[in-house]
Amino acid sequence: MTERNERMGLIILAAIAIPNLLRARLNANEAAAQSTIKTISTAVESFRAAQTTPTYPAVDSTDTGVTGLTNVTPAYVDAGIFAAAGRQGYVFVYRPTLVGAVAQRYVATATPVTDNVTGSRRFAVNETGVLKAAASPTAVPGDSAGYNAWGEVVQ
Repeated sequence: MTERNERMGLIILAAIAIPNLLRARLNANEAAAQSTIKTISTAVESFRAAQTTPTYPAVDSTDTGVTGLTNVTPAYVDAGIFAAAGRQGYVFVYRPTLVGAVAQRYVATATPVTDNVTGSRRFAVNETGVLKAAASPTAVPGDSAGYNAWGEVVQ
């Protein structure tokens, strides 16, 4: 009887502990995503400040601007941040908005690799430097990050 009670106790303990551990991991991923988005924003603003004519990283409408941040010495940010597979449970994207031939606005977004597993919120920052968050994965059709082109949360 005692062996059965011990097993039952372990099962109950696991039932309590595992969801808490998963939630702690999700919270850690979200905190890391917020920090990384702020790092991207700082890098983009540093790039802009270093230009003769203030502009955000972009060459033309097909360039994501990432190479302007990563292919210089020293790099403004680590290229690994923008890995397609994601980083610490999130995928990071930088999108410049061109006005004529000049990138005058941008939005950087962080989207969970797997909703409600690696993260439950999306994050964005734009040229205002204000970090925004949204919980809805379908806030804006066609934009899985849930933000419009200016980084405004749309729900």
